[in-house]
Formats: sequence, C-alpha cells, structure tokens
Amino acid sequence: MASSPTLVIGTRGSPLALAQAHETQDRLVAAHGWTVEHLPLSIIKTTGDAIQDRPLSEAGGKGLFTKELDIALLEGSIDLAVHSAKDLPTTLPEGIVIAGFLPREDVRDAFISHRFKSLHDLPQGAVVGSASLRRQAQVRRLRPDLQVTLLRGNVQTRLAKLERGEVDATLLAMAGLRRLGLTDHVTTVLETDDFLPAVGQGAIAVAIRAEDQRVRAALQPILDAPTGHALSAERAFLTILDGSCRTPIAGHARLIGNDLEIRGLVLRPDGSESLEAVRRGSPDDAVALGREAGSELRARMPPDFLKA
Repeated sequence: MASSPTLVIGTRGSPLALAQAHETQDRLVAAHGWTVEHLPLSIIKTTGDAIQDRPLSEAGGKGLFTKELDIALLEGSIDLAVHSAKDLPTTLPEGIVIAGFLPREDVRDAFISHRFKSLHDLPQGAVVGSASLRRQAQVRRLRPDLQVTLLRGNVQTRLAKLERGEVDATLLAMAGLRRLGLTDHVTTVLETDDFLPAVGQGAIAVAIRAEDQRVRAALQPILDAPTGHALSAERAFLTILDGSCRTPIAGHARLIGNDLEIRGLVLRPDGSESLEAVRRGSPDDAVALGREAGSELRARMPPDFLKA
C-alpha cells in the first residue's frame, strides 16, 4: 500500500453525518500520518434526506439513507462510506460489507425540553415529537397520556422546532449531540435500564467494497473490536426480527467483564405491551447471542403484535 494513498470518503451532508466523516478522516490521519488532502470527502444526498413530510417507515425504511452511497461505492467513485450504524439496513447490497466500527459513543437517549425537567414531569396531554417509532412506543409505554407526534429533520432542525414551541419535548441520541457539541441542550439523560436505545445507536459504521483489501487494511488500525462484537450481536438480533423503521425494536449489547450481554426489546406501536429478552455469553458468540434473543421474542410475539 502506498504511503499516502488517496481514499475518498463518502458521506451524507447533514451536520451529524459530516461530523462522523471528519472523525473517520481524523482517525485515519492519526493512525497513518497522512494528510486530509489524501482523504477527501464526497458529499452525497440520499433519498432519506429529501423526504421531510412523512415517516421514513412509509417511504421505504432505513435503506433510504444508504442507497446512493451504496451506488457510489459499487461504481468506485468513493472508497468507503461512513454511516450511523443505526441507519444501516440489516442486509447490505451484494458486493458491500461493513469493514467495522469506530469506538462507540454514548448509547443513551436524551430528553430535551425548555419547560419540563423529565418525561415524568410533562403534564397530561403534552406533545412529544420524534421521528423514531421506537422512541414513540417507549414514550407511550411510560406515559400513555401524552400526545406523540412526528418530528422530522436533522438534529438542528428538531431543536429549532422545539425552540419555536411546536412540541413540548423531544428525544435525541446523546451520541449525536456530543459529536455536534450540542449537549448543553440536554435536559435529562435517559438511562438504558428505562429507555433502551436503537440497535447500533452511538456507533459509526464504515462500509467498503467486499473485495477491496487496500481500504480494509487502511481502516484496520481505527476499528474498535468491542464495538464490533456489540454490533454483531445487535444486528443479528434485528435481522431475526426483520427489523426496520417500521418496527418499534430496541437492542443494546455491551461487554460486562469477559462476557457480552445483549438486551432486546420489542413493543406494540401504541406502547401498550412490550417483550424483552436477555442473553449473555462469550463475545466470540455475539451473532448467536443476538439471534437467540431475537428468536425468543419472535416466538413470544402474537401475530398482530406490531399492528396495534
């Protein structure tokens, strides 16, 4: 491999996507002693970025944030694509693989409101805005008396809508707020025991062409093995449940000592019922642990569970 190869990094153009791409760029610079000029960013607008008037679940799901980046990878106009791991569909197009993940950020969700200290402090009938069916269902489970409404847009757009009083509160990922330097907006951090995050939340995934050994080798020093184990379990869990933007599913895996534990949760969309599974074992068995947790929940779910 040349001492300073040019690797084109593909990314969406939102502030958070750019922050994640710059983190990847900076880690490669630090690992190899390259310059940023050898790691140019290619900003690609995705279908998901263009849809702002309806839930993504009604428009096609998670692949809407990756399709155009996938095409650019396969055509060779970029060498790697940087994604929020929770945006990646469970099945990638033929010829594309996840090379690995950067060290994971805070996985928790944040409650944000200008007038109320926590989800429990909201008055009856208060309006909570979120674009995530998982967050909507968990809010409804904890507070069925609240109004839950769609709130689309990037992080800054959602915060602006909150500022204008369009909603009383919203929920956002701590990881994104940290990466954007916006943690001063956080009112309360929701612990995972009470509010389980999305599969992949807080993790940056790097996708490459399956046969591109040059790029795979370049990425190796910046990829994080513990995050890789956790995401292997979480994505296996999601695959069993056929999870997408259409389903209120949460899942979080973490290392506890020498063990890997995964907690998985599936909810009725109205929050009236939820089912949880936990598995713990060797990190080397991450995929099996995730599949077992998903299979347990699939077996326990009534046929109409996700339609309520």
